Amino acid sequence: MDNLFDLRGKYCLVTGGARGIGAMITEGLLNYNAEKVVVASRDEAALQKFSIEMNNRFGQNRCEYFKCDLSKESEIDVLVDHITKKFGVIHVLINNSGINWAAPLDTYDQLAFEKVLNVNVKKVFYLIQKVRLLPSIRKGSSQNDPGRIINIGSVDGIRVPLFETYAYSASKAALHQMTKVLAHHLASSNITVNAIAPGPFESKMMAATLKRYENEIIDSVPLKRIGKPGDIAAACVYLCGLGGSYVTGSILPVEGGLLIKAVL
Repeated sequence: MDNLFDLRGKYCLVTGGARGIGAMITEGLLNYNAEKVVVASRDEAALQKFSIEMNNRFGQNRCEYFKCDLSKESEIDVLVDHITKKFGVIHVLINNSGINWAAPLDTYDQLAFEKVLNVNVKKVFYLIQKVRLLPSIRKGSSQNDPGRIINIGSVDGIRVPLFETYAYSASKAALHQMTKVLAHHLASSNITVNAIAPGPFESKMMAATLKRYENEIIDSVPLKRIGKPGDIAAACVYLCGLGGSYVTGSILPVEGGLLIKAVL
């Protein structure tokens, strides 16, 4: 029972891992002794700055970055090939990259709808396919300590959001259900698949909304605050450690009670 949350020796990949919720997750993994965390996104400047910061805090070469447009299969192929050749094993995949789009129903752009579904669902599935087929994740998994896949969903994939985020809400609901189906089919390969459904956190995606409606959002949350980095990091560390090794197919809300708020 002493090492339930110790990630020592684990190699992790976090998409969108240098900003917002992804950065919170990456910091948490490193803080709990993950051997290596690779962060991937399109923004090389942000990746480089963040990885330097993490390495200064946690030790050189603990955090590496890889520039990758996660909306493109060809770049996902290069990312997975790079990690496989360099490290030979993947213990944890955290699919955090995602995009949003809000517009009135009458003017909601079809191409935008397709782009949101592509990034938030289709390319997540593609990355999981690529990782699942690799001997590297099977090499790093066992019955007592499975490989881990964690998909970052949203409370807006469970509840009805206030804003007209049609594609985003649909994509996160799809991601939650896909998580359950994948969990069923990957259990025999000693891989767990879970999702986390965050509520309001400080992130690039939430920045404009929080700037305008922060007081109203805080008032709507039963615990009366915005999520802190440790809240989302702790959920991921739990699922990645031995303490979460018997959990699969779950959607874990981290939302301050938004989903249990009573309304007339």
